[in-house]
Amino acid sequence: MEKLLDEIYGCDVCEGKLALGPRPILTAHENSKIIIIGQAPGAVVHRTGIPWDDKSGNNLRSWLDISKEDFYNPEKVSLLPMGFCYPGKGKTGDLPPRKECAPLWHNQIFEKIENPKLILLIGKYAQDYYLKKNAKRTLTETVKEFKEYLPKYFVLPHPSPRNNIWQAKNEWFKEEVLPELKDIIKKSL
Repeated sequence: MEKLLDEIYGCDVCEGKLALGPRPILTAHENSKIIIIGQAPGAVVHRTGIPWDDKSGNNLRSWLDISKEDFYNPEKVSLLPMGFCYPGKGKTGDLPPRKECAPLWHNQIFEKIENPKLILLIGKYAQDYYLKKNAKRTLTETVKEFKEYLPKYFVLPHPSPRNNIWQAKNEWFKEEVLPELKDIIKKSL
């Protein structure tokens, strides 16, 4: 795995297409129990080099009911974005993750992780890529039917504070989804 990670950290496939240049940010280990697949690092994470080191990460850890120590222990949790580098700013937020990363690297990483218990698919980009035709028409529908994808996948919306309105409109998420998520995370670790 170390050799593969070194190769990924040195990746420059998107050089010239990234506002701040390439800086792949991820963690992975052969013994990871949980794999979290998100979108792409934001500007804060690009600066720190630590995955989920922002308000979205704080929300995600709260949803999972997991300590920072466990979350950042790659032997327990691998943190893989769909796009490994910060994609830049768009009109209404960050640009979508670059499409090159997942097909180029994800399978190679998955081949090295021996026995993951759970894969979290966070946001529409990860869900569309991994669920393909099994994803519902909208992220809300997909998350509402989260049990369809178990035991392999657990689908979640992005934990960005920008999604607080979505959460307020969809109270079932907090009442039905999060308790089950916390239970499965505990069992997986």
